[in-house]
Formats: sequence, C-alpha cells, structure tokens
Amino acid sequence: MTIAIVSAMREELAAVLEGIEHGETDHIAGREFRRGRLHGHEVVAVLARIGKVAAAATATVLAERYRVDAIVFTGVAGGLAPGVQRGDVVVADEFLQHDMDASPLFPRFEAPLYGRARFPTEPRWSERLAEAVKRALPNAVLHRGLVVSGDRFVSSAAESRALRNALPDALAVEMEGAAIAQVCLDYGLAYAAVRTVSDRADDEAHGDFQKFVEETASRHSAAIIRALLT
Repeated sequence: MTIAIVSAMREELAAVLEGIEHGETDHIAGREFRRGRLHGHEVVAVLARIGKVAAAATATVLAERYRVDAIVFTGVAGGLAPGVQRGDVVVADEFLQHDMDASPLFPRFEAPLYGRARFPTEPRWSERLAEAVKRALPNAVLHRGLVVSGDRFVSSAAESRALRNALPDALAVEMEGAAIAQVCLDYGLAYAAVRTVSDRADDEAHGDFQKFVEETASRHSAAIIRALLT
C-alpha cells in the first residue's frame, strides 16, 4: 500500500519530509513529490500549494501517476463552531465547498452534476486518524464532523459569522480539503484529513495563523502522522 501525505504549505509538512527514508524526488507540475519509506510504509509526500485548484491538481497526479491507495491531508484551519478553539484538532468526516454556488441551476453549495454538496472521507481511515490524534496529542481537544473549504482566507468576524449562519454544523474552514475529497470520490481513493486549529477565522486570524504555522504546525503534523503509521 502506498499512502500519500499532503499539506498545503511547507511549514505544515517540513518535519514529515525530513523523516522520509531512502527518498527520491520527482518534479511534476511545479511540485516536488517525495517518495520513500516513513515509519515502515511506502509514502509519497507533497505540498499541494494553497487553494482548491492547486489541491485538485495535486490529488489528480497522486491518483494517475503514483496510483496511491489513500490520501491523508494534514495542516491547519480556522475554527468556526463556538467550541472549536485555537490548538484544538479537527478530523473531517465530510467536506463542502462554502463558495460553490451554481444557483439557480443547482442548489447553493451543491457540486454541479454530482447531486451532492457534501463529500465524505473514508470512515475507517478517519477513525484511524482520530485515534492517532489521541495518541500523538493527548491533551488536545478533538472534534469530528464537517469542514468547509473555499478560495479565500476567512479573516473577519463578519465572514466567520456568515459561514456559521449558512452552515451551522461546520467545525472549521480551510482552502483545500473539499477539492481533494471530490477528486478522491472520482477515483475511488480512500481519503482522511486532519486540521489543527490555528485561529478563529476572525479579525485576529492573520496574526494567529502566521504564529501558529511557524511554531506549531509542522510538529503537530509529524506527531499525528507518526502515530497513524506506527
């Protein structure tokens, strides 16, 4: 089995990349795909870059070129639900594009021609990922549920409030996960995703995000992936 480990930014994946043994790097579509062994497993690790288009392109290369069996996404997100605070961890059970709106042709949020707005993760992998979080970060508060994605960095209280009103069960917001979920559905790939909450997607989001990514994101990702694979 080959597992893809994906993040949007180098700060989120740096420690994972350093741990890959006997690695070789392929340069495809402006990305570095690092192949090798990590904690006894065959892996391909890659930075997807930021946003839904970049994430979808990366996932497609993983499916077509590397024929991976599963994609695990790790990184940070902004907390939306009232109880989801900075430093908490969210394992996604499903994803939705909060900026998808093809109405009146299709209902708001529904992906055209899919007949759905929500794209699930693979239950067994998500359960394994949740257990890995508990082992790796025993003091962190863990949440499971809906994560929403869109091509904008949510950084105001007004934006955050509007998302909560439209999608009251959304736990967190980020910029890539729903795109990868859609590609994985197309290719029949297992998919699981974990996000550590870096900010509250409010007026303080930019400063909180930058500090958390620099100081904490890579360490959290490495610890969770280690617990998942061992």
